[in-house]
Amino acid sequence: MEFGHFANCFVPRFELEAEAGAEHRRMIENLDFAVECEKHGFKYVWCPEHHFLEEYSHMPAPEVFLSFVAARTSKIHVGSAIFNTTPPVNHPARVAERVAMLDHLSEGRFEFGTGRGSSTTEVFGFGIESLDLTKEMWDETIGEFLKMWQPGMYGPYEGRFFSMPQRNVLPKTYTRPHPPMWVACGSPPTFAKAGRMGLGAFCFTHGTPQSLEPLIRAYKDGIAQAEPVGDYVNDNILCVTSFLCMEDRREAFELATRVGMRYYASLVFRWLDNIPRPPGLPVWPEVLPENTAEEVEAAANAGSTCVGDPDDCARLVQSYVDIGCDQLVLSPTTTTMPYETALASVELFGREVIPRFDKDPVHRSTRMRETVAQAAGS
Repeated sequence: MEFGHFANCFVPRFELEAEAGAEHRRMIENLDFAVECEKHGFKYVWCPEHHFLEEYSHMPAPEVFLSFVAARTSKIHVGSAIFNTTPPVNHPARVAERVAMLDHLSEGRFEFGTGRGSSTTEVFGFGIESLDLTKEMWDETIGEFLKMWQPGMYGPYEGRFFSMPQRNVLPKTYTRPHPPMWVACGSPPTFAKAGRMGLGAFCFTHGTPQSLEPLIRAYKDGIAQAEPVGDYVNDNILCVTSFLCMEDRREAFELATRVGMRYYASLVFRWLDNIPRPPGLPVWPEVLPENTAEEVEAAANAGSTCVGDPDDCARLVQSYVDIGCDQLVLSPTTTTMPYETALASVELFGREVIPRFDKDPVHRSTRMRETVAQAAGS
């Protein structure tokens, strides 16, 4: 099991109303926190691309954010989770250029996560008439990036959603083969499709580890029969969870009731209307009530939340190991906990929990890329 951090740039409205510089402070805290994660055994920093989603994510340009993280670190991988590859949002040639630039400037530490957006607010904002169309747009573009990174000219290309004359798309990627490729997944068919295409999978679906097991099984079954769209199979699936690790578990349970974990979950369902809504979910502006300390403790005891002391958090990690997850991505900055508390939590987790599970200093995606590179050179 490997570990990552999810930098979403959550900016709650009450902070914006109370503090003139809240948005800037949150952005810089996300950056500083991502840099700190490298010191504590985290191998990845992931950053999304979102547009127009007030409070939930003020992060429209992951390539800018990740370039700053890469410049201030030396080992941690920086990844897009995701780049929106639908042509009305980002022309595919521009995506290929950005990936190659990040690959060069990070010295081969970039991970290329792709997706199509999961909100009508975003999709309609760029003139796309339907979320369903974005599936076809993603299908059309995903295989073109590899062609753009090949030596020499690309095109001419005439497709349904984009076209371009013959051009030499520059720069080419620094790494050979190209950076690891991923895709955001939701329903079981999308996990199976990601596996068959040899792509790493982002599991952004909410639920307990046990409820996610069928999705991971669908992915692993698919990847066993992969015909990779890239130059190699990236057999990797990651899951994202909220997080709070403290020496005193009861202090952690109590604090977890006061940092807006359920408010953030309400924002997920407010904006990401491509995600199935659980029955009985409040309709915005009504929000989910925060859990009680007793409810948080029960979830920790069951291994379904990463909140508590190091043993509680390790129990949750083991639950994800048991269902076949390869990477667990934690998101303490998507709460209102103080920055110092989040940092102390990561320090403790890195000292007490990560060494129990991640004993390989090399990134899993790097090993896969190096395996195919060695085979090509033999």
